[in-house]
Amino acid sequence: MGTVVAVLFLLVWSVGPIYWSLATSFTSPTDLVSAQPHFWPTHMTLEHYAKLFGSTSMSQGNTVASVWPQFSRAIINSVITSVAATLVTVAIAAFAAYAFARMKFPGRNVLFFVVVGTLAIPAYTVMIPLYRLMIALHLVDTYVGVTLIYVSAFLPLALWLMRSVYQSMPLSLEEAAWMDGAGRIYTLVRIVMPLAAPGLIAAAIITFLNAWGQFLVPLVFSPTLTTKPLTVLIPEFVSRNYVDYGLINAAGIIAIIPPVLVVLFLNRFLVSGLMAGATK
Repeated sequence: MGTVVAVLFLLVWSVGPIYWSLATSFTSPTDLVSAQPHFWPTHMTLEHYAKLFGSTSMSQGNTVASVWPQFSRAIINSVITSVAATLVTVAIAAFAAYAFARMKFPGRNVLFFVVVGTLAIPAYTVMIPLYRLMIALHLVDTYVGVTLIYVSAFLPLALWLMRSVYQSMPLSLEEAAWMDGAGRIYTLVRIVMPLAAPGLIAAAIITFLNAWGQFLVPLVFSPTLTTKPLTVLIPEFVSRNYVDYGLINAAGIIAIIPPVLVVLFLNRFLVSGLMAGATK
């Protein structure tokens, strides 16, 4: 009985906010400001989604312009920075982790733990010097600047994961390839990486989800629509005199679709990759 209650509580705790956001996105503006709460839209409307995707709407007798130009740009920005950060992070981690796992050089373990130890540094403690550095390099409000910040933040975790994956693999496979005359790079790319694919995909999923959900970094380093992502744009739907709850929740529902699809379709790789990284 206790297990059932715990599972139900966890389900409500996890899915409840998503359901409430979905219901709010279909609720009319009049019902949203009513004193009586509605757990399901009394009068369902697509007004908020129409405002997102390019149609004008009427609210209290006034024509409300669409936010599609800003919303579509923010979607593109989120996709570009998240995908770029994922590709660069996984590519670097795939080669660097192999060096830490298989190659012997002075200070190998010290350097690895120093890099991984940066995970314990709160982001806000380096925000000011990082901002000054980005200004000096003219990388504020650029895809390159945001991507580099994401890579520096997420690379230590991907590096730790991939090092554990490589260490869990038998060295005999690589030794057999070396005996056949294969070089180290060839062995890594053609033999080791295909076997480590679950770990690489797990690192990619984690990096993408973290990049997609970032708020503090783009809030500071993406001040305009040139690179501003969804996480920063959606809160801006709150004006001085009016909070458009329906529009905010509709945008939030759209924003969670890409990460949900990534997790649903690649979940089996995430689990196997993390399990491989947890064992040696």
